[in-house]
Amino acid sequence: MNWAEAGFHLFGVKVLWTDLVGNAAALATVLLAIRKSIWTWPVQLTGSVLLLVASVGAQLTGNALKQVMFGVLAVYGWWKWSRGTAGGQELAVRPATPRERLGLVAAMLAGTALVGVLFFVTGLSWGAHAPLPDGYFLVAADAYIFVGSAVATWAQGRALVDFWIIWVAVDLVGVPLAFSSGLVVSGAVYGIFFVLVLIGFANWLKEYRSQAVLIPKEAV
Repeated sequence: MNWAEAGFHLFGVKVLWTDLVGNAAALATVLLAIRKSIWTWPVQLTGSVLLLVASVGAQLTGNALKQVMFGVLAVYGWWKWSRGTAGGQELAVRPATPRERLGLVAAMLAGTALVGVLFFVTGLSWGAHAPLPDGYFLVAADAYIFVGSAVATWAQGRALVDFWIIWVAVDLVGVPLAFSSGLVVSGAVYGIFFVLVLIGFANWLKEYRSQAVLIPKEAV
């Protein structure tokens, strides 16, 4: 047995270390993001690699592609935050401009449509194998979560407060979808993420507003 297949049994179910540690890293990523720590990105990259290995081993192609996407965006976010904190300065967060918000919404809508078609035609989404018409809705939800996750992570890399709102929108679909599909543990994890996302949004918004008040005073 190689390291990718290593794990333990819990209540008769084998738990892979790659899956367990990878998901723990994903949870840690949110906690680090709330604190705007640069460690957000290397931890996310590590978690993505571990979950990629677990997904490939379980032959979950769609989920494997998602982890590749998270890994690439982690490198991008790491680079952006490193530039934003160069010289020991604090990472500056801000709301998206109206034009940026329009672009985010457009990316969500167009991306979900395109990825949904791709998932259905190629069978990458588990919903593509479900009876119709339920299969259509499951594929659409899967594509929405995939694209929403990508858009949120990209916006996070640019230190946009709005990225938390996108995660809320993703979780509003992800949580009920997981529970309705019988994935109670995944639903519970999504629920934890949802609470942390709300906390993160409140913290980042509060910080931005405090910066907006202080800057004019310092300028005077």
